Amino acid sequence: MDDDKNVELWKMKRLIKGLEQARGNGTSMISLIIPPKDQISRVAKMLADEYGTASNIKSRVNRLSVLSAITSTQQRLKLYSNVPPNGLIVYCGTILTDEGKEKKVNIDFPPFKPINTSLYMCDNKFHTEALSELLESDSKFGFIVMDGHGSLFGTLAGNTREIIHKVSVDLPKKHGRGGQSALRFARLREEKRHNYVRKVCELAVQFFITNDKVNVAGIVLAGSADFKTDLGQSDLLDPRLAAKIINVVDVSYGGENGFNQAIELCSDVLQNVKFIQEKKLIQKYFDEISQDTGKICYGVEDTLKALDLGAVETLIVWEDLEHSRYTLKNPSTGEIIIKHMTKEDEKNMDNFRDAEAGVDLETVEKEPLLEWFTTKYKDFGATLEYVTNRSQEGSQFVKGFGGIGGLLRYKVDFAQMSYDSDDYLSD
Repeated sequence: MDDDKNVELWKMKRLIKGLEQARGNGTSMISLIIPPKDQISRVAKMLADEYGTASNIKSRVNRLSVLSAITSTQQRLKLYSNVPPNGLIVYCGTILTDEGKEKKVNIDFPPFKPINTSLYMCDNKFHTEALSELLESDSKFGFIVMDGHGSLFGTLAGNTREIIHKVSVDLPKKHGRGGQSALRFARLREEKRHNYVRKVCELAVQFFITNDKVNVAGIVLAGSADFKTDLGQSDLLDPRLAAKIINVVDVSYGGENGFNQAIELCSDVLQNVKFIQEKKLIQKYFDEISQDTGKICYGVEDTLKALDLGAVETLIVWEDLEHSRYTLKNPSTGEIIIKHMTKEDEKNMDNFRDAEAGVDLETVEKEPLLEWFTTKYKDFGATLEYVTNRSQEGSQFVKGFGGIGGLLRYKVDFAQMSYDSDDYLSD
């Protein structure tokens, strides 16, 4: 599901960010990537050899920290009898925290899609280059290259292109003969063109829709003459496919050459498809505001109220949202209070006091709000979309709406909801 994939991508981004910032003392940070179909036994033997080599390191401190990291890595591998289908990533080592203390890090996980890299590094930092490749979009795009001689259906995923089907056609040309029959010839010509467009529309459904869902991230129409435009505007084209058209390009050839040319002409658009989806989503949000439908919410408090009601259809969150969710306890009454704070709010100690009773509140738990959303959004029946501030719309959403909002299933009157913001969602 796309939704889960978005969450996986976000988790991976956050993990890479954390690993990149980590620094160790000496060369005691191990990065290990095992591709699918590799053998755990081979890697275990390699680690045993490394252990033998590391025993000869002259500096005592460095020797002990490297041996400790290798031992941790060996322990992690013992949890797996086989390499998982997508491969295995292990990071072990001792890092320095902001306070200057040492902290052991042991992370192992199978990535959410196959990783075709084999890596073993012992360094003073973790190597995350291979993980960054996992974030690159591997979305599949459909191409329809259409001209007067025939059509080609193809797909492109990453740098792999595939021709699914070719169909050729023999259309009558315009000619000046016919006299009184000129109109009849024109009508026949129109009819044949129409049938050709219908045939291409039917084939498009066959190739680009499976189980009632579009199986590509976007569709590019290419061709010479007006066919591609006729196809894009035709009522015969399935509306699910029409909604996925991301570009219409002019190519000077048909067939395979036209396919290659269309890929070149679309390279910018294809790279930015996530960007385009994001712009569409936020534009939809702004449209709801301009039409004053009342079917949107923004800001932490209103969004959480709407989630609690089950009114949020799509939860839109900035991927670098800095709010934290605090679970606080009043020591005198035992009451649990939930608060959402920015870094600025955290500096204000009044937020951690009960002014009436004059007592300090105890912090039971602190969790980034983004993480809380990531684990809980399904409980509220919402879908979760992360946006960046790199597009103009995204930047406007972050600055103007605090980077958090939602598209609602129905109108909610927040002014009528007078209950206190701390009384809900205290699970």
